[in-house]
Amino acid sequence: MNRPPPVDTAHHPHLSGVFAPQRDEVDVRGLRVDGVLPDDLHGTYLRNGPNPRFDPIGTYVYPLDGDAMVHRIDLGDDGLRYTNRFVRTPCVVAEERAGRALWAGITDPYLPPAEEVGPDLAGTMRELPDINVIRHAGSLFALAESAPPYTLGSDLETLARDTFDGALPVGITAHPKVDPATGEMVVFCYVFEAPYLTWAVIAADGTVTREPTPVDGADRPLMIHDMALTSRYAVLVLAPLVFDPSALFSGGSPLTWHPDSGTRIALIPRDGGPVRWHTTDTFWMWHTANAFDRDDGAVVLDYVEWTYPGGFAEVDEPNRSTLQRAVITDAGVTRTPSADGAMEFPRIDDRAVTGRHRTVATIGRSGTADLVAGDADALRWFDVDNGAETTWRAPELSVGEPCFLPSSSGGAGYWGTFATDRADLTSRFVILPADDPGAGPVAQIHVPLRVPAGLHGTWIPRT
Repeated sequence: MNRPPPVDTAHHPHLSGVFAPQRDEVDVRGLRVDGVLPDDLHGTYLRNGPNPRFDPIGTYVYPLDGDAMVHRIDLGDDGLRYTNRFVRTPCVVAEERAGRALWAGITDPYLPPAEEVGPDLAGTMRELPDINVIRHAGSLFALAESAPPYTLGSDLETLARDTFDGALPVGITAHPKVDPATGEMVVFCYVFEAPYLTWAVIAADGTVTREPTPVDGADRPLMIHDMALTSRYAVLVLAPLVFDPSALFSGGSPLTWHPDSGTRIALIPRDGGPVRWHTTDTFWMWHTANAFDRDDGAVVLDYVEWTYPGGFAEVDEPNRSTLQRAVITDAGVTRTPSADGAMEFPRIDDRAVTGRHRTVATIGRSGTADLVAGDADALRWFDVDNGAETTWRAPELSVGEPCFLPSSSGGAGYWGTFATDRADLTSRFVILPADDPGAGPVAQIHVPLRVPAGLHGTWIPRT
């Protein structure tokens, strides 16, 4: 198969403007601050996201394509520091040697031959640890959609592809959940062949205490991006977006939407008991906010619900998003909207994972601009107990996923995210007070280069 032509980056909505790839890597101290930096905020914010090392060839599908670049803001005792680094997988290293892209996008059937990449990489798919970044058991991981993560060093240098001493050879997905009470990290992974779906547990010390365990009842290969965790269950939402990798080589899409199938929810007992399955009306979900167990045995799940997966389904109706609450009992699933309007990336204070939470933060849109998919110019906060909503509108900025930043003194804490000025394409890290986020940032830390829009980040408190 011939090498495909380059993607027209200048006219691709996710390769230009606020999404344009960042090719420079820097490590800069002494950053400028507008406003007053909170004196009870100490730690490090990291964010991963798709960022092609070279201009892509063939196809480019945001956010699944693109090499990984991790960005770091360190609020240390010795001042402010910004660092960014590519995650250098073998594919990235091979392309850096060649000085150009060698792999096409994931929806393109082209795979590079041995004469271009050598026998070990010939015919392989590009590794894409570009979705999320987390720390667990002292290690920093750049996470892919469903593959082994890459560990990063103290300067964000790439260390190794990590299979957890061979216990998780196929890998994990990009949204594992850590139980604050036990320190356990619960993970899942989907594959194209039976058993299709597995889950596993990594202890607080990094050892795998439950090796990949098939989820009984998973009967076909589905894309499942996120999960939730309660003290009793791992919660997986199986929407009917079905993988067919062979379709790539016949000119079709590797993902097909089957809306007549309904959406299934699996409650997987963390003690290893039988999986509890529930089926409800068809919907799509990218991200959960949190889940918890109720005293009466019900499981409550908060998440952002979509009518269908945009970009992977041709449906002649608007694709609405709502912040939704599902209550799952033996009698079935009851879904109730908490709020609607454009939103994604729901986050809570991570210290409340598995327990009751009150506030869910999301990105949103002010309604003053026509934005491409994945972009946002507002942040929204929802009180799921009383229905109150707060919004910070910033139409001049492209804002990213909100992340909760705890106060070191026990105060209300803060929310933080990267934001980019649409006019001059400069970026900053904005810090908003959790007790009044609609008032806007108390501080903006200016970074020395533009941070491309999307995806996920984490806060690591300084101990």
